[in-house]
Amino acid sequence: MDLTIRAAEPRDLAALTLLMNLPDYRYGTLRLPFESEESVRKRLFEGGANMVLLVALLEDELVGTASLHRMTGRRAHVGAIGMGVHDAYAGRGIGRRLLESVLDMADNWLGLRRLELSVNVDNAPALHLYQSCGFEIEGRERQSILRDGLLIDAFTMSRLREPPRPAVAD
Repeated sequence: MDLTIRAAEPRDLAALTLLMNLPDYRYGTLRLPFESEESVRKRLFEGGANMVLLVALLEDELVGTASLHRMTGRRAHVGAIGMGVHDAYAGRGIGRRLLESVLDMADNWLGLRRLELSVNVDNAPALHLYQSCGFEIEGRERQSILRDGLLIDAFTMSRLREPPRPAVAD
């Protein structure tokens, strides 16, 4: 599988909007149906320097996204992660590659010590992925998400990391 992970660019806007409006993509995220290109642009491309948005491309098709939002002030050591994969490409390792790219950015370039995310309790594949990458469940948000007219629970998860060690010269 020839998968490319790169930073999102404004030229990706139409493909991002299509992806985020897919039924299964929406089902596992907090996205609303019928999101316009303008609202996607504002949400994704106006996050400033504290927002990293990655896309996964299979050949030339945009098949997934992952975001890392660095907090500020006294929470500057914290990053919040969000991600999703195209309905037709779920279960092929795309989410893992995206998450590994976000973790590399957080650990090796931003020095973040705490990463946070929220996952629907019924999203077993995502839950397994996050746990396999070191995330732990911290709590359960009861009736926190309205989906298809039902209130569902979500898990709050985090991954903690020790601060980077200084390089030692020989």
